[in-house]
Amino acid sequence: MKILLLSAYDAESHRYWWQGLKSHLHEHHWTVLTLPARYFSWRIRSNSLTWAYTQTDLLNQKYDLILATSMTDLSALKGLVPSLAQTPSIVYFHENQFGYPGSGKEFKSVEPKILNFYTALAADRVLFNSEYNSQTFFKGLEDLLKKMPDLVPGGMVEAIKNKAKVLPVPISLSRVHHDRPGGCFNIVWNHRWEYDKNPKLLLESMQRLREISNEFTLHVVGKSFRTVPDEFELIKTKLSGNLGKWGYLESKSEYLNLLNKADVVLSTAIHDFQGVAVLEGVSAGAVPVVPDRLAYRELFEEQYRYSDDEAEGIANKIVMLMDQKKISELNSPDISHLSWECLIPEYDKIFQSVASLNR
Repeated sequence: MKILLLSAYDAESHRYWWQGLKSHLHEHHWTVLTLPARYFSWRIRSNSLTWAYTQTDLLNQKYDLILATSMTDLSALKGLVPSLAQTPSIVYFHENQFGYPGSGKEFKSVEPKILNFYTALAADRVLFNSEYNSQTFFKGLEDLLKKMPDLVPGGMVEAIKNKAKVLPVPISLSRVHHDRPGGCFNIVWNHRWEYDKNPKLLLESMQRLREISNEFTLHVVGKSFRTVPDEFELIKTKLSGNLGKWGYLESKSEYLNLLNKADVVLSTAIHDFQGVAVLEGVSAGAVPVVPDRLAYRELFEEQYRYSDDEAEGIANKIVMLMDQKKISELNSPDISHLSWECLIPEYDKIFQSVASLNR
């Protein structure tokens, strides 16, 4: 099968997904087009233009299937490249613009939401990485359509629902069988250094934890960008005595090594559509401490989720785990059902099914 894969805003998590698909489904012939994950507003609106007029030879080849991320302006691309118009297509939603929290600083525009809508309409199959992602997309779409003043076609939401399915991003299981090191308790916070990952709550919860017990090391690792929330400087200053690894780990082996010695992998996020970073930690044997919302309700049982006063909730969960570790080994939840080995057959089945529409 000849597959054209389009990643229009090729963030690290998107790259992890398509590279995994290529390596696990190597019997197919893959043509991959990506665009850098920067200048978001321009990128999502201009990717079809960029590709249509700079990748003419590649796009005019015959493909059995188009596999596009939700940032791709699929409807416009099919219009600009007529040879793609009849090619069966799947769109994969790592996130959706309806469920993304605003920072209060972004330019208000309906364009990203409309693009998600049109791209979903233009695809033959729509895949979401979590039930939470799917629900927020359809709720947001319903609200958007209610705001349109007139001439709104009926049945749009149902049309997309009828071709939609939840299929998570698979996780590489990296668990190694050894006890966590004794002594200091290792907490890993492994997320993008942006406002939606809620560094303010990270600071507050760790300060509260230190009031109860100072026997922990916090590792704050993840990618940062030109603008970094002020809270990270405060974390570095106020928690300096408890900090271990700090900043983005370029070495994959160093990152996996850190996860393999972590007791807890922590999320303080305002938004996570699947929580791959947390799942990576769990796959290595760390215990998740995550909010009682977002996609985490479908991933982990209540014992791993905090709520109510969140800084207090995080501190209390971690103290409980610290006490437990003194008695016995900590046990992380089983997420083997999210492995590549378990999910790849379902991916391939869907690819084959959609590609057959062109026969």
